[in-house]
This record gives sequence, structure tokens and C-alpha cells, in this order.
Amino acid sequence: MRASRFFLPVLGALSVGLLTGPFAPPEAAAQAWPARPVRMIVPFAPGGAADLVSRVVAERLSASYGQQFIADNRSGAGGTIGYELLARAAPDGYTLGTASDSSTLLPFTYRNLPWDPRNFTGISLLTTQPLVLAVHSAVPATSLKELVAHARTVPGKLSFGSSGHGHPQHLAGEMIKLATGIDMTHIPYKGGGAAIIDLVGGQIPIVVLGSSPVIPHHRAGKARILAVVSPTRSSALPEIPTLDEAGVKGVDLAQWMGLAGPPKLSRDLAKKLNAEVATLLANPASRKTLEGAGFDPSPSTPEAFEAKMREGMARWENLLPKLKIRFD
Repeated sequence: MRASRFFLPVLGALSVGLLTGPFAPPEAAAQAWPARPVRMIVPFAPGGAADLVSRVVAERLSASYGQQFIADNRSGAGGTIGYELLARAAPDGYTLGTASDSSTLLPFTYRNLPWDPRNFTGISLLTTQPLVLAVHSAVPATSLKELVAHARTVPGKLSFGSSGHGHPQHLAGEMIKLATGIDMTHIPYKGGGAAIIDLVGGQIPIVVLGSSPVIPHHRAGKARILAVVSPTRSSALPEIPTLDEAGVKGVDLAQWMGLAGPPKLSRDLAKKLNAEVATLLANPASRKTLEGAGFDPSPSTPEAFEAKMREGMARWENLLPKLKIRFD
């Protein structure tokens, strides 16, 4: 009897150690997450759309979990550096990343990338927003029609900036060139924040970017948005016509961003994060911040976000040969 009284507490303590130590089952490990700060890789420089959305999400997740979620800007090579870091990260939940529409295009515009967005673990779509065509306030055009007329008076002298070589914004600009006959030189930037700084400063006359970094300067009169690159008008810019309304047909691109994990991230953890993301995107304060910047909060299931990445790649694979644009 004495022996049993001795061994039972020992066995009980041992079982607790097994359940919480290195031999813990996956469910117990998942419940303990996050036990330390979580890095959220942002593949673009500070000041752009991806940076703004990532910081809103990181701040809200930090408050929800009582553990720091750190937005870590790792820009360069059009975003490929950040995406590669995400692809190589351990699938332990301590490295996540912001995956945008660019992730589905870059594998076609950069040769032999060591990552594939179809291998990322989807967590949730975060936001959508239209792309916009905007000009510096000194450009003599208040409409797309006037911009086309102006461009024809200065052939070869106009340039447009985008958030990076081989990004959807770049492709949208090239599609606009083909549709209108405007002769513009593409200037790639390391993110939308850098491009908008040069637009407002007068170093570049035109940009094609996500709407969020442009809207504040449009409202302040330092830039002028001429059209949105989407099939319908933006709720944040109801007065701005679509390209279709402005007479340019067939250019329909929207920017989206989502939260992803590295390949082989636990599906249970992805679902746990997905529920938290849905809650934060429904939060009135979060919605006000994002909508005020021109984003539409758009949560999805992990599976739907993974499908969106696959669909994006299929679309570019079909579209790029038709554009006949060289990227090397």
C-alpha cells in the first residue's frame, strides 16, 4: 500500500511531464503555441500596401495571443527574397508571411525560383483592393483620355512606376500601354511606398499601384487618380471611373493579400489562425483602418486561399504568352 502511495504521485508527475515536454502529442504542442514571438515576413519595403495590411494583422494577433507578432520587411528582387525565406522556414508556426497576388506571377517572370506558391500553406485571404492609374498633379490630364492625348504629344518621354519588376502592377501598366498605344517606360521600385514617394516628389509622372498608398495623396491634391483597374468602381473611390468606363477594355486586375505559412505547416494550426484572422477582420477598429486605406477585408478558408493561389498561377500562365513581354 505504501508503495502504491509512493508511485502514484511519481507516475502522475511523469505523465504531466510527458504531456508537456518533448514527448507531448501534437495536440498539446499546438495548444502551447505561440510560446515565443512569431515572425511575419513581408516581402516588400515599408510604406506599401503589403506593409500596411501586415502591420494591422500583426498588431491584432499580438493582442489576441498575448505574444508578439513581428512584421519583418524582407524586400528585394521583386519580393522573391521574402517568399524564399517563407518557403524555407520551419513549419512550426513561428514564421508566417504575407503572400500577395505577386507571388503567383513571379515564378513566370523570374527564372528557376526555388519556391512555388502552390506549396505554401494557406491560412486566409486578408484583403482585396483595386489597382489604380495615377499621375503627378502637374501632369496636364484629368482623365485617361486626356492622358493618352498628352502622351502622344511627348512620344517616348513618359514613364510609369510600379511596385516591382514582374509584379501585377507592372503587367497592368503594360496592358494599359498596349490597349491605349501610350509609349511609356516602366520604372520598377522596391514596393509601392517607394514609387509613391517619387510620384509625389515629381521624379516620375505616372504610377500603376494598389490604391492604398495613393489615396491619401490623391485626397491631398498631390496626385491624381485617373482610373481604377477593376470591373467595378471602388467603394473608397466612388467618383473614379473604371478603365472600362474610361474606354480601355480587357484590363481587369485586382490586388489581394493573404496570410500564409511555410510548406507543411500543421493544418490544425492553420485553422486556428484562420479563426483568429476572421475575428480580427470583423473587428470594427480593424475594418475602419483597412477600409479607410482603400482595402476590402476579405477573409476566407485556408483551402479557398490555396485555391486562389493556384488559380492566379493558371491565369498568368495563360495570359503572359498573349502579352509577348520579355522579362529577362
